[in-house]
Amino acid sequence: MLRSFKNHPFAVEAFFESSLVLTFAFPKRQLQNLIPDCLELDSFEDTWAFVAVAMVQTKHLRPKGFPKFLGNDFFLIGYRIFVRYTNNAGKRLRGLYILKSETNKRKMEFFGNIFTHYHYNTVDITRTEKNGVLEISSVQSAFKVKTDISANIVSIPENSPFSDWKEAKRFAGPLPFTFTYQPHTKEVLIIEGVRQNWKPKPVRVLDYQVSFLDTLNMENPILANAFIIENIPYYWKKGKKERWGS
Repeated sequence: MLRSFKNHPFAVEAFFESSLVLTFAFPKRQLQNLIPDCLELDSFEDTWAFVAVAMVQTKHLRPKGFPKFLGNDFFLIGYRIFVRYTNNAGKRLRGLYILKSETNKRKMEFFGNIFTHYHYNTVDITRTEKNGVLEISSVQSAFKVKTDISANIVSIPENSPFSDWKEAKRFAGPLPFTFTYQPHTKEVLIIEGVRQNWKPKPVRVLDYQVSFLDTLNMENPILANAFIIENIPYYWKKGKKERWGS
């Protein structure tokens, strides 16, 4: 019974005040062992695979249909791999596979780990914005991202595998679906997100330190792109399960 609670048993809604996402490129072979066999890496030119680091300020997070005053505000730092999944109907879905989630509220960690498989833990998170420069940091996580969100003309990060922002926008998280695999039941859990007014804006990254990426024991990650969106209504549908494999 408790295990079934983690399968997103009800729809959830929230308002994204801002979502800043940095995407890092790795050679495909480096990320392959981090995802279950039911998923495949969502690659670029069959060479590069990607990890998204999302920093999201949410408001009024609550079960869908509940009044706003019952919702909670929290900050999230999420680490996800871009993947694809072919469902039992033969449809290929693009989405994300969760590696780790951090939040600034113990309440979010508690309930997030009851109702999801997103691996929440609580850390200190500081967000400051001044003169068009947005900085997000955590001492506990040895995390810092500093960006210029005011620039109208932004160049693709140096060494990015993308040649322009049009290519890069294909890997601007979050994506419509999130996937979890439960090996004990051989089931895939599919969570669909529904969004409005989704217009990612490229931003210039001034500095970053993402220590979690070092724990993956990979070669040096390459900053591939960085986007921000603001003021987005968002909700997640109730999770759906389907059996995978024999």
